[in-house]
Amino acid sequence: MGTWSLDFISDMEKMRREMDRFLDEFGSSSWTFPFSKTSFLPGRAARGYPLLNIGEDNDNFYIDALAPGVDPKTLDVSVTQNQLVISGEKTALLSSVEAKAIHRSERSAGQFARSMTLPFDVNSEKVQATYQDGLLKIILPKAEVAKPKQIRVSVT
Repeated sequence: MGTWSLDFISDMEKMRREMDRFLDEFGSSSWTFPFSKTSFLPGRAARGYPLLNIGEDNDNFYIDALAPGVDPKTLDVSVTQNQLVISGEKTALLSSVEAKAIHRSERSAGQFARSMTLPFDVNSEKVQATYQDGLLKIILPKAEVAKPKQIRVSVT
């Protein structure tokens, strides 16, 4: 077996440091559980809250945002051209358990904001948003320029 060069070992050490920095930056819990406490801290957890389902038809985008426990008065949906921002605050539960030590605390609380770029511009004047039973439903009408146009082919 040959000897390892110092350049190879140095390169491997640099790669290990970069991977450690990457994992520290994002936090291992954010990869496995999107509601970790870091989900509500600025710059953490890749803005994974609320969880979204997104669909579209010829006229609209449809977004269902799973946001249980969010105070509806704090919800804000804003749209500028093709940018959507959903923000709000998830309030903390009052604990009925008097304990000397907490063994597990999985329900995070705090402010959140999630933004996304839509593939087309939307008509921000006609956006509709409703919140019921922990589900935020948003209907985003496509701008006229984004709607598919049927072009009639003439035969000569």
